[in-house]
Amino acid sequence: MAEYPIPKFHFEVKWGDTTIGFTEVTGLDRQVDVIEYREGQSKDYNKVKMPGLQKSSNITMKRGTFPNKTEYFDWFKEVNNLGKIERRTITIKLLNEVHQPVFTWSVLNAFPVKVQASDLKADANEIAVETIEIAHEGISLVK
Repeated sequence: MAEYPIPKFHFEVKWGDTTIGFTEVTGLDRQVDVIEYREGQSKDYNKVKMPGLQKSSNITMKRGTFPNKTEYFDWFKEVNNLGKIERRTITIKLLNEVHQPVFTWSVLNAFPVKVQASDLKADANEIAVETIEIAHEGISLVK
């Protein structure tokens, strides 16, 4: 039997006890900064490269706009207007055809840094999509 790659269109996002449907999630990456070093008396005319600090991109999530669903804006308002940062653990699961997780990412200590309402256009034939961008302190693949 042939083996096929996993499609990327079936996934779920949870923060706390709430499962929220999104149309798009981007920014699930990790990177390592490179430290370059060369000793002054080295006979090699090149630098040694070593792994440095790890970093992650912000995660961007998009979903359709629904009446009376303002979780993005409420969370963003709490962080910025009240001076307290409510950090959340966010779980993102890539699901197979029987709705079981194939890969699960855990995003630690996340908080919103940008919330964007849908652009508006009088002659558009699309749904309104809102966006939230979150910063975090690490993302890990859970086994």
